[in-house]
Amino acid sequence: MRVTPVLFGGGMATTADELRLEPAAGASWALRAAIRFWFSVVLLGQLFFVAHIVSFYGRTSLAGDFNRWNKVLQVGFIPGDHLGNRMLGLHLAMAALITFAGLLQLTPQIRTHFPAFHRWVGRSYMVFAVLASTSALYLSVIRGGVVGDSFQHAATDLDAILILIFAALALRFALARNFAVHRRWATRLFLAVSGVWFFRVGLFFWIFINRGPVGFDPDKFVGPALTAVGFMSYLLPLAVFELYWRAQHRGGAAARYTVAATLVVLTLGMAVGVFAHAMFMVVSGAAF
Repeated sequence: MRVTPVLFGGGMATTADELRLEPAAGASWALRAAIRFWFSVVLLGQLFFVAHIVSFYGRTSLAGDFNRWNKVLQVGFIPGDHLGNRMLGLHLAMAALITFAGLLQLTPQIRTHFPAFHRWVGRSYMVFAVLASTSALYLSVIRGGVVGDSFQHAATDLDAILILIFAALALRFALARNFAVHRRWATRLFLAVSGVWFFRVGLFFWIFINRGPVGFDPDKFVGPALTAVGFMSYLLPLAVFELYWRAQHRGGAAARYTVAATLVVLTLGMAVGVFAHAMFMVVSGAAF
């Protein structure tokens, strides 16, 4: 029996008899279990993030209290800057929509049982990704609305550029009906888009384990720790995904067990960051 798990979908050995039939099946099972654990934490963390974005920015927008945005954004609502304010509103709206749509895309039951819905959400997701990344580039390069120093701006801009590249490649292979390659680029797109969320999780993990801000100035929001988290927020998930894909398709049992263990450790750290970030948003009432 050959076991070929696919990221967020596919078969795997589930019984003791199956595991005995193929020595490598245990490693495949461990890898699949690690991915499911990772996705469960991402699902819970991002759903809470979306709910809080909608709650904070939706509530303040309906009340016309745009000045509250300036308490959590370095360059928020600026009276008279109509284009800049619209781009900021677009970016915030896209942040919620794209996060929720990405979770729908990576849920295997939806892809398997509702393929038409999966395709339409996928098309919308790519549009949201392009709008979010282009508005982010506008806010960073033209408006100067990204917090931090030039190194953090570079991290944000690189992530936005990667999103545009990954979206184009995912669309290209979907149109060519090469769905195996399409899923790989779509997963990379999801990870790059999630860089905004991974940054927050990584930052609050760092603050939690150090019991306070270390390696950066919390008032000016600059420092080497923030630069490192800024780049790692998407480069690390992308690198781990490459290791996962190679272990899944080309690696032996040792490689699969190693990647599975790595995923579990990283996911536990991510869970700590998710908890710390959620507690901050609840206590502060701000959608940072």
